Amino acid sequence: LPAGLAQWFPALEVLDVSGTGLAELGAELLALPRLHTLLAKNNRLGAPGSLPKGLGRAPLGRSLRVLNLSGNRFAELPPALLALRGLRSLSLGGNRLHGIPPDIQELRSLEFLYLGGNFITSIPPELANLPSLSYLVLCDNKIQSIPPQLAQLHSLRSLSLHNNLLTYLPREILNLVHLEELSLRGNPLVVRFVRDLTYNPPSLQELAGRTIKTRNVPYAPSDLPENLVRYLSLASNCPNPKCGGVYFDSCVRQIKFVDFCGKYRIPLMHYLCSPECSSPCSSASQSSTSQSESDSEDEASVAARRMQKVLLG
Repeated sequence: LPAGLAQWFPALEVLDVSGTGLAELGAELLALPRLHTLLAKNNRLGAPGSLPKGLGRAPLGRSLRVLNLSGNRFAELPPALLALRGLRSLSLGGNRLHGIPPDIQELRSLEFLYLGGNFITSIPPELANLPSLSYLVLCDNKIQSIPPQLAQLHSLRSLSLHNNLLTYLPREILNLVHLEELSLRGNPLVVRFVRDLTYNPPSLQELAGRTIKTRNVPYAPSDLPENLVRYLSLASNCPNPKCGGVYFDSCVRQIKFVDFCGKYRIPLMHYLCSPECSSPCSSASQSSTSQSESDSEDEASVAARRMQKVLLG
């Protein structure tokens, strides 16, 4: 960066030095008192000394709100960044990070955190101590589990975890009541879910039971064996008001949040109620949006194809 930058542009608010081959951000940045957005993507930053010393104590440390260092060579999150207490958006995607330091909790103003495309294997529980975090992107890493403490991120609206190594989700994640988007495709969890859905369709008994209930076929206890009458009494209405279908026990899963890919959404808890279960629902955690399917198609095969389209891309 040119010397005297602060003297030439004392009112500079946005600086984009992306794709310029920089291996170091010079100390001249520290004297820019109004700079709130610094974009330094796709450079060669990452070695010791890449960032200027005293970053947190300089005027820049107080003014900076958006910092994008994606596409560089950082093997760890630079400690100097943890002093940027006013930072609201931090992007370090496509670097060489192997972990997230517990001290990430010092960035109390952070609202957006992008760490996709690294080599991260675990998420520190301290990440849950960011009260304003709304968007968390951890896709394309090597994460194997989610700490239940993330349920404390009450402001979280979007959580991207696709293309990791997740085999389960903690039940506590259901407490994220403001979560609107949860991306899970490309994880063993979802691959197994789709496989089970494809090769384990509802039983003939359940399909017959749904037909009787949804079409209001009359019957009396004298018409059916006692066990079938008891089975029919166990029917539950789908919570999706656009569906109108019923389900028994073969479609219940412990995952309630949706995955998303473009405009498609599928309710993971009641995925086999009826083809209409793919229409919009008022609740984000049980909503679904998809193209209409013919009512005459087999509902198990329709659901399987739709789920594969959504979760496997």
